[in-house]
Amino acid sequence: METDKLTVLTIKHLKDKNKLALQEMTEELHPYDLAELYRALPEKHHFKFLTYLTSKDIADLVMELEPEMQIEVLEKLGIERSSKIMDIMDNDDLADLLSEISEGKLEEYLSAMENDESKTVQQLMSYPPETAGGIMTNEFVWIRHYYTVRDAVEKFKSFAELTRNIYYLYVIDENKKLVGVVSYRDLLLADMDEKIDDIMFNRVISVPTHTDQEEVAQLIQRYDFLAVPVVDEQNILKGIVTVDDVIDVFMDEAQEDIEKLSASGKDIDFQTKAVVASYRRLPWLVLLLFIGLISGTILDSFEDTLEQVVALIFFMPMIAGMTGNTGTQSLAVVVRGLVTNDTDRGTILKLIWREFKVGIIIGIVCGLLVFLIAMFWQSFVFGIVVGISLLATLIIGTMAGTVIPLILFRVGLDPAVASGPLITTLNDIFSLLIYFGIATSLMHYLI
Repeated sequence: METDKLTVLTIKHLKDKNKLALQEMTEELHPYDLAELYRALPEKHHFKFLTYLTSKDIADLVMELEPEMQIEVLEKLGIERSSKIMDIMDNDDLADLLSEISEGKLEEYLSAMENDESKTVQQLMSYPPETAGGIMTNEFVWIRHYYTVRDAVEKFKSFAELTRNIYYLYVIDENKKLVGVVSYRDLLLADMDEKIDDIMFNRVISVPTHTDQEEVAQLIQRYDFLAVPVVDEQNILKGIVTVDDVIDVFMDEAQEDIEKLSASGKDIDFQTKAVVASYRRLPWLVLLLFIGLISGTILDSFEDTLEQVVALIFFMPMIAGMTGNTGTQSLAVVVRGLVTNDTDRGTILKLIWREFKVGIIIGIVCGLLVFLIAMFWQSFVFGIVVGISLLATLIIGTMAGTVIPLILFRVGLDPAVASGPLITTLNDIFSLLIYFGIATSLMHYLI
């Protein structure tokens, strides 16, 4: 509702050519709300809206938009205006944006930018994506170990307007190597004439530039850091990864795991064309189709059992469905746990034992319930067949959902590849074999 009101008011200011009123309104908006306003405006008002905004507002706006709309904004503004916007954008966000642009346009933008800013962005773009170097920002404040607290505070004040990522002050030596870190709390509590050497932490937890972004995110989560420094092979400070970058990493990784768990394929969203979405989903589905044919073969091999005890058909979908459900639940627990916990041998064995006990408890409860239903509907032996079958398949389903992703993780594959449909299909096969195997072995009691 608030966005609708702002949209109407913005269009009014644009039609009235009231640039001052529009700027007074937008300067109070958070960058996210500014981006929402831009999305809500009709396409015909986009260019005029951008010309009325200050360079800083446009820089904030661009960082909140999707890559396609970011490129659209730059094209509307032209090379000259866009380069000025890029000069004041956060360099890490700008590097991500420029990585989406064609080579020809990229050269134009980099040439039009200020020389120092252009070199910095190119350096950030040289690091592989999804690494500490690829997600870090070079906007941090460094100090020398021989500074006094007063010197450090003065430097902090002089750089406060240039960066929004000042969480810690990093101490470097004459060779730009990281030797310590000072928090703002330490500065506030220290005497102004005290030496940084006396109050800094010498044991600095840092990450190399090539560290995977998931490891960086886990490190920040483990130690409750607001930022972590990034260094090269010589321990020279190159940048920092901030907690807001880590939130983006967790969101991206979670989305990627959801895509794999559902076997829907990567990069499928509301805008993906039907043909493209189908192409990305088909490989998994075709594989599962052929695996699923095994279920039909199992049913065919137990045709005599089904003909003699037709009531078995009634519980068949329930047993197969429950087995697949419990396997998918365990799979989700394991994939989430591998992201947030250490994976030493003891932890993995403890997890497997825990899930085995979970399978037994779930199996006993559900097996007992379905035993009572089947017993009153048919007979005591029939209840035994259905109940024992469900108990066994729930244990196997839980263990399959636990062990398969752990095996894939151990051999260096992404455990999320063990997607929900794959686990469900395999568990269908296990459940049918167990169900009809037990029924066949007890056939002379059932008839």
